[in-house]
This record gives sequence, C-alpha cells and structure tokens, in this order.
Amino acid sequence: MTTTEKNKFIYDFSEGNKDLKNLLGGKGANLAEMTKLGLSIPPGFTITTEACLLYFRNPKKVMKELKPKVIEYLKTLEKNTGKKFGDEKNPLLVSVRSGAPMSMPGMMDTVLNLGLNDQSVLGLAEQTKNPRFSFDSYRRFIQMFGDVVMGIGDEKFERILNMYKRIIGRNAQDTDLEVIDLQKVIADYKTLYEKEIGSPFPQDPFKQLFLAIEAVFKSWNNRRAITYRKINNIPDFGTAVNIQAMVFGNKGWNSATGVAFTRDPSTGENNKFGEYLINAQGEDVVAGIRTPKKLETMQEEFPEIYKELLNTMDKLEKHYRDMQDIEFTIEDGKLNILQTRNGKRTPSAAVKIAVDMVKESLITREEAILSIDPKKVSKLLFKSIDENSIVHVLAHGINASPGAVSGIAIFDSDTAEELGNQGQKEIILVRPQTKPEDVHGLYASSGVLTQFGGKTSHAAVVARGMGKPAVVGAQDVEIDEENREFRVADMVVHEGDWITIDGTLGRVIEGKVPLMEPEIKGEFLELLEMCDEIKKLGVRANADTPIDAKKAIEFGAEGIGLTRTEHMFMAQERLPVVQKMIMARTKEDRQDALDKILPMQKGDFTEIFKIMEGKPVTIRLLDPPLHEFLPELSTVLLESQELKMTNALSRSLLNASPLDDEITEKNKVISLIRSLSEENPMMGLRGCRLGIVWPEINEMQVKAIFQAACELKLKGIDVIPEVMIPLVGMISELQFVKTQLMEVALETIKSYDVDLDYKFGTMIEIPRAALTADEIAIEAEFFSFGTNDLTQMTFGFSRDDAEGKFLPIYLNKEILENNPFEILDQDGVGKLMKMAIKLGKQTRSDLKTGICGEHGGEPNSIKFAHSIGLDYVSCSPFRIPVARIAAAQAVIEQKD
Repeated sequence: MTTTEKNKFIYDFSEGNKDLKNLLGGKGANLAEMTKLGLSIPPGFTITTEACLLYFRNPKKVMKELKPKVIEYLKTLEKNTGKKFGDEKNPLLVSVRSGAPMSMPGMMDTVLNLGLNDQSVLGLAEQTKNPRFSFDSYRRFIQMFGDVVMGIGDEKFERILNMYKRIIGRNAQDTDLEVIDLQKVIADYKTLYEKEIGSPFPQDPFKQLFLAIEAVFKSWNNRRAITYRKINNIPDFGTAVNIQAMVFGNKGWNSATGVAFTRDPSTGENNKFGEYLINAQGEDVVAGIRTPKKLETMQEEFPEIYKELLNTMDKLEKHYRDMQDIEFTIEDGKLNILQTRNGKRTPSAAVKIAVDMVKESLITREEAILSIDPKKVSKLLFKSIDENSIVHVLAHGINASPGAVSGIAIFDSDTAEELGNQGQKEIILVRPQTKPEDVHGLYASSGVLTQFGGKTSHAAVVARGMGKPAVVGAQDVEIDEENREFRVADMVVHEGDWITIDGTLGRVIEGKVPLMEPEIKGEFLELLEMCDEIKKLGVRANADTPIDAKKAIEFGAEGIGLTRTEHMFMAQERLPVVQKMIMARTKEDRQDALDKILPMQKGDFTEIFKIMEGKPVTIRLLDPPLHEFLPELSTVLLESQELKMTNALSRSLLNASPLDDEITEKNKVISLIRSLSEENPMMGLRGCRLGIVWPEINEMQVKAIFQAACELKLKGIDVIPEVMIPLVGMISELQFVKTQLMEVALETIKSYDVDLDYKFGTMIEIPRAALTADEIAIEAEFFSFGTNDLTQMTFGFSRDDAEGKFLPIYLNKEILENNPFEILDQDGVGKLMKMAIKLGKQTRSDLKTGICGEHGGEPNSIKFAHSIGLDYVSCSPFRIPVARIAAAQAVIEQKD
C-alpha cells in the first residue's frame, strides 16, 4: 500500500496514483495514474479529501494553510504549460473540479475557464487569434462562477443568453453568436452578477480561484450530494479538488469535446460507444443544448485522433480491467484525456461485461462476481420503468414487492376477479389494506396499491409470493371506497383510470408509462453457475403455492425454506370452510370442517412436493391469529344493523320477522370476532400456542403433509418434508406439540408402509428461544430463524407502526444506520442468532440452521449468514439469483 506524507494536502498529478483514491478522490487518483501511463493529460494538482473534511471543522484555518501551498503548485503548473496565472497577455486558465472517492456524477460542482477577466480575455483573443473563442470562454466562466460559486440561479444567465439567440433567429445555437453578441452577453452577465451579489464580478484570478475551491468543498454537503450519499450508502469521505490546466474544445471547428465508453453501457456489448460535439465545452454534451454526434463519425472528421482515442480506450480498459467512461477534449487537433472512471452501466450490461471479461482473461471469475451489485441484479427479473420517460409521481409508499406495472385502478377484489375472468390483464387493485378475503382479487390483478400497511402486511407478503409489484402504506393516497376513487391532494383517480406502480422504488405514478421488459440472457445464467461453484450457503425459496415452487426451481432454488400454510387457507373457495372451522361451537363441528380442509391442504402439498422432488420442503404450521381469517368487525356490525332495520320494517308492514335467524347467526359472528380479538395479536394466540389450545388444526395439517409425502413415495417420487413448529419460546411448548404431532406422523407413515426421510424443527423468532437454544435443540432437528418477528421482539418494535411513524425519523437523525427490517441488525439480532447456533450445536451437532425472514434475500444479511455458519438462506423466488450472487461474494470477501 502506498504511504502518504502526513499533512500533505496537495499532490501534483505526477505524484499520485490510483491506489490513493480515498485521499485524491476517483478523478484525481485516475488523472495521476494516467499521467504515469504517459497519456496526454493536461497537467494539474489535487487538494485532498482530508483537507475538505478539515475545512468543515475550521474553514478559515484550512484556507489560510492552503493558499500558499496552492500558489506554490500553481508555479509548477505555470512552468509545465509555459503560461502564467493572472497574466493579461498569456493567461493560464484552469478548471476547478470536484472528485469524491466513489463516483457521484453530477452531484458536486465544477468551474471551467477560471482565471479570465476583462484584460486577459483580450490577451487570450490576441494570443490565439480567435476572439470568438476567447469571449465565449469568458461568457461561460462568468455564468458558471456565478451559478456554482456565488449561487446565482443558472436560469437567470440562460434567460439572457436565450434572448440574444432569439435576436439572431428562432433556432439559433450558442455557436451562432458572434463576438459582438458575446460581448453584449458578458456585459449583461456582469450587470446581473453585481445586482445579485452587490459587488462587481471579481477581476483578481486568485480571488476567483480560492472562492471556487471553497465552493467545491461546500458542494460535498449540498442537498443533492447528501441525498445521493444516503441513497447509495456512500460514507462521509469528503471531496478532493482538482485544479487542472484548461484545454479548449470550443476553440473552433478543429476542436471538440466528448465522452466515450470502452463498451456499450446499456447492453454490455464489446463495442466502443460515445458522443462528441465540435467547437464546444464539456458541459454542452451533458446539458443537451446541442445534439451530439456519434463517436463513429469522428473517423471521418478526425481520422488520426479517432485511431489515437481507440488505442487509448483499449489501453485504459486493460489497465483498469473494467469498462471505462472517458472524458476527452480535442484542442486544435490534439487529443487530451480529462478523466477516466469505471463506467456506470445497466444491470444487464454489468452481467454481460463481467462474464465476457472472464472469457477474455481480463479478470478472474472471483473478480467478475465481486463486480456485480446483487441488489441491482434483481431488476433483471422484473419489469421496470424506462429511465428516459418523464413521469408524474402522485405519491410515495413502501416498496413492498419489486417491479413496475401499469393498469386500471380497481377498488374491490370481486370486480378485479370479474374483469380478470373477462380477459382484462392490466389491473391494479387499490385497497385501504388487503385481507385474506382479497386473495382472489390479488390473484386477478397485476399489482396492488394500499393506503396502509408495511412490508409484512398481507398485501406485501402475498404480492411478493406471487411475484407481483406492490406499493403499500402510501398514506397520501386517500381512498374513497364508496365513490370508488382515490385522491392525492387535488388529483382524483377514478375507478378505471390508468395508474402505474413502481414496487421497486415505492412510487405511485399517474397514467400508463413505458415499461422495460426484464432481460435474462445467457451471460446471466453463466454468472449464476460461477456463483454456485463458489458459494457454500444453500439457497432455498419461500414458496406457498405450486406456482411459487416452479418459479423457485427456475431460478435455482435448492429446496423450500418456508411454506406458509396460512396462505393456503386464504383462497376464496376455502375461506368459508376455514371460517366455519373457527366458528364451530363443538370439537365435532370443528373436526367436520377440518376434514373438508384436509384434502385441500394435501393437494397443495402433493403438488409442491412433486415440483421439488428430492429437495427439502420446510412447511410451517398455521401461525397467524385466527381473527385474520374472519371479516372486519366494522363490516359485520354494519351488516347486522342493516338486517335489523330490514327486519323491523318487515315487522311493521307484514307483522313478520323473516330475518331473525340471520340476525342470530350474525350476532354469533360478532361475539366470536370480539372474543378472538386481542390487544396485541402478534404476541397473542398464534403459532404453537394455537396448536396447544386447538391441537386438531395442527394434527390435520401434519396428516395432510405425511399423506401427500407417503403417496408420492409409493409412486417412486423422493420427498423430504420438514415440519416447522412456529413461535416456540420454551422447550416444554415444543415437547408438547411435537409429541402429539409425531404420533400423527408415525401413524400415517405406518399406514402407508413406507420409509420416509423427514424432520421436525422450529422457527427461532422469540429471543427466549435463542437464549435457551441448547434446550430447544433437544427436540428440534433444525432451526429456521424467522428474522422478521425476531427483529420486532428484539427491538420491541411493531414493524408497521415503526415504519409508518418513527423509523424514517430514526434513520434521518442517524439514530439507526439502517432499517433493521430490511438489513439484519448484526449487533443485536445477529448476536442472538450466533448464540442460538452455538448453543444448539452443543446439544445437536448435526443441527441444520437457516434463515427464512425477508433478510434471506438481502445481500448484507446473506453475507452475515455465511459468516456465522448458517447452512442456508431462504427468500422469495425472485430474490434467489440475488442470494446466489451474494452467497458467492461472501466466500470471496471472507477468505482468510
């Protein structure tokens, strides 16, 4: 590792290298590296990120220390260029540009052409014999300095510029302005500057320079830079400041500026890609003021420079061993390279580039895997909104299930199903929140939007399982079910109107917008195969239906880590039977309902087992509170009131009460709902507690599991069921439930006379279970960490309440670094997991351990799972490729 001189705040390009990226920023380190490579780099020097961070602590002291050192390095720059900073006849002009250690394109500030004033602009015109170029550069400098350094809105300068262009002609461009026009623009710019700032435009180049340096420092903490850092998890590195001799692409028709990529950043194809403008400066290409030319055109206009540029691109890609994004300027027929960096690319391009570079022996297989951002890979599996389209965002909610979809807004599940049966495919179900009875509507819809709820809400869980986009908890969306519309501020969306939801970013968008199809190509499969050869963690799927199971196999699942049986109860044709079972007054009536449910459950398990042949399938017994399967109390009360009013009217008119029986039944339902309601249902009668109080439910489920498994075994299909008993906190609970269920399992196996490989285990989701894992492991053959509930109970957070009310504030105030429901809390929840694994394996050395919460598909959490020795992670089918990549990255990153 390169050593650095203590308190050395400035490095000449000839002193640095690419290994000093954290100190010199990406731009400065790469300019120094390219200088060492002997490329045509305009000379300059870099003020370090350390100076930037110190500046925020004591601005005056840092600038006092920097000024003499900057002047000293300027003298070297003058010597290298043969020009003098501040000279009226032969002025040295410089660019002052930001450069963070991690690429933050467009987030911080740049000033070009610095050093010009009313006198040196004349000297430059005389020296170059090109007054138009000279005054154009001065015009650009005043505008950029006024905007970036002094905070005068750029649009105010643009209004002046556009006024003079309109005088020339309707479609006039900047290049159509003559010297006299530019002089008028400059005069008006200076008037604007003095009006806004209260003093004339500074004529002292040194004052210009030091104000610009401070402006670049300050831009590290501008609003857009802070936002970008938060979104991309970029640490507070500070920014370097690069001061570089100017080269000019706007000197005339033998000069140009452009950007080039060594490979196509959209597709990843090994084709050179880029654009350039003749007689322009760099910001013209980015701003889109003029339409740039394709790079290939340069072969005709600048044939020798084109060859030199291609050679330089090849040299840089081989040196950095990655696709490069290169900025260049041609001045009077001479090529200059102003920057190179690892190019931004689409997820599909990232995969293709990584795999191709392995084939080209440019990088290793391990380097290819590490070059991929697992989070972005998930975009390859879902439709996404075209980044080039202009959209009107109505509201933001929680990004509960990824992908984007456009559809007509429908406000109830029955209508959604009816339209679906008629062939309408583009439906977005819009509900205040969804309940189990909405499953048929969710199934018929392309996506779901709810006003309330969080990432563990019914809508979120079901949509993720179905692979459908979902935005939940969009609280600015006020849903009026009666009038079948929703309102956001003054905007009203009626039923049948088109909307778009972006489940990846949590956006609700007006109308139908262009969507990009998922791109799964051969290279993607090749990359996953590379990962499978390296990773040690197993990757299973959370799958509740045969459709989920098939998708899981398609994406490379090695088994099922979680089948939630409650979701099987939610199908529309099953709910009435489930509700009858819950409302049964006697054990016999309840058993009668369970006998009707059993073949349904058995059919589900049979199909899933067949699809997952030879792979383990972990089935969680019924977990949620029973009231979730019943109608809303308010709805039933309203129905009861309507029945009573109708009955009263019949009594007065017909002297009869035809609805007495219905009212009696409705009152029974109301009484039952009230009896099942709990102050805190997530910690109430659910999980194994339900199996203890109502054992016949679990017994029916286990009978269905083992009947399905045994019948398939008789047909020669290998089945490995793993029965998971949820919400265990004490060994006595597990012993009680397991004893009754083992009896059912053994009786069933005996009746079929087969040998069956099966396991009984538990979900570790209560802190007490983790703390007493050595006892729990006496009965449990496997632990599956339910990190959603374990996080809730460890923090004492109710997830939906926390995410809706105070977690955003905690994150904004940096009380929490990450949302613990999205990225596993390694210090607290993680410590409990490590303790449980250690204690459990002391009791049972062959104990299998996995994770089946949402964290099982989150890259950082997956890497933690690898580090503590879990056997597998389990996630939604659409997150399996992400998990395979992250699991391989964990092996590479955590090698001793």
